[in-house]
Amino acid sequence: MKVCLLNDSFPPVIDGVVNVMMNYADYLMKDHDARVMVGTPAYPGADYSSYAYPVVAYPSLDTAAVTNGYRTGNPFSGKNVSRLADFAPDIIHSHCPASATVIARLLREVTNAPVVYTYHTKYDVDIKRYVKIKPLAEEGVQAMVSNIEACDDIWVVSKGAGESLRALGFKGEYLVMNNGVDFAKGRVADEQVIEATKEYDLPEGCPVYLYVGRMITYKGLPIILDALKKVKDAGQEYRMVFVGKGPDKEMLEERAKELGIWENCIFTGPIYDRDVLRAWNTRADLFLFPSTFDTNGLVVREAAACGLASVLIKDSCAAEGITDGRNGFVIDENADAMASLLITIGNDIAMLREVGSHAMDEIYLSWQDCVDAAYKRYQYVLEMKQRGVYDKRKKDASDYLVSLTAFSMEEQNKFRKVRKEWFHDFKETAIGMMENMQDVEKYLDEVKTNIADMHEEIWNGQNHGTV
Repeated sequence: MKVCLLNDSFPPVIDGVVNVMMNYADYLMKDHDARVMVGTPAYPGADYSSYAYPVVAYPSLDTAAVTNGYRTGNPFSGKNVSRLADFAPDIIHSHCPASATVIARLLREVTNAPVVYTYHTKYDVDIKRYVKIKPLAEEGVQAMVSNIEACDDIWVVSKGAGESLRALGFKGEYLVMNNGVDFAKGRVADEQVIEATKEYDLPEGCPVYLYVGRMITYKGLPIILDALKKVKDAGQEYRMVFVGKGPDKEMLEERAKELGIWENCIFTGPIYDRDVLRAWNTRADLFLFPSTFDTNGLVVREAAACGLASVLIKDSCAAEGITDGRNGFVIDENADAMASLLITIGNDIAMLREVGSHAMDEIYLSWQDCVDAAYKRYQYVLEMKQRGVYDKRKKDASDYLVSLTAFSMEEQNKFRKVRKEWFHDFKETAIGMMENMQDVEKYLDEVKTNIADMHEEIWNGQNHGTV
């Protein structure tokens, strides 16, 4: 099976969806002998030559300043779309509803391969955050939903994610397909933990709380800070470790200072070494994740892989599968609820370890199992495509626009190929002509030499009276 994976980010950018893409690529090749090609916006200086699969980086615009480091891809790069089409994918799988899905739809027109789409995160929140003009933001959200509805098989990463998509106006069917964790199951050895955390002030016997992710307010981080203020006022000691970067990092650091808890907090910045992250998840006593934004919360399962239990918000997507007090803790979405829980259980390390152990056994999901399920679904999608099920989908105006664009791009690609062949033939002909000219020049040189010799012989013969 040949699978084309598309997303609007890829290394050097690292986020949850990029992590998903890379694990899909690795396990599809490793366990299912699939061939994989990745399409992503180009990032200056990115080198993909060492990857086990080809990466097509199409032109992009520098929007990093307003999108927290992300670039905006140009999906109408005919040359690069043609490179993806030449791969002749059996399955096209998009992981972002913007340029990646536009390219997926263009590729479907050219290759007739079905398009799978995975809804990973609440993109509408980011659209409304970065597009300040409300009507434009609403148009952007509707364009995103229209793009998703145009795909053949829609996946969501949790039940809550599906409900979120419905709330945006999505009317089609979707399937819950869980994401996995690339952490090995089990706690890290003590010496590795010591090595990874030795630079930080972590007193023995002092509870360590951990957050890993984007430093942005809609992840519920103000709830953590306000709760920790109450915990400190109650006379309890702790260390709070924030791992990550984001647009609100400086503001959150200033807030910690204002609350008088700065000396209890550690802001490490982003950590890209997965082994170091495993060490932090092993060292911590509780993972704090009061986010109602996340549709899946991979970091919660990463924590569980290391035997670390999480504090989550009631009815959030991240809390799906969590039984309060057994394999995690569920609270109301406010600082008082979190503070009350931490004051009650924060010092009971043995109990936290037991709940963490249950989390490891009950909510951990490996990428191997998740990609295996995805591969089986790919096979089902191909069967549906062969039966013509997806051809019955009602088309809207955007479908006809995509068809026209794809036709235009394909004609341009044909012209480029003809021009390339013509130039190659012309080049070969020119080289041949040059080689022939060189032969002619050699022949003429020989003729000139012979004529000169004959002339000399005649001249000498005349002088001797023989001619």
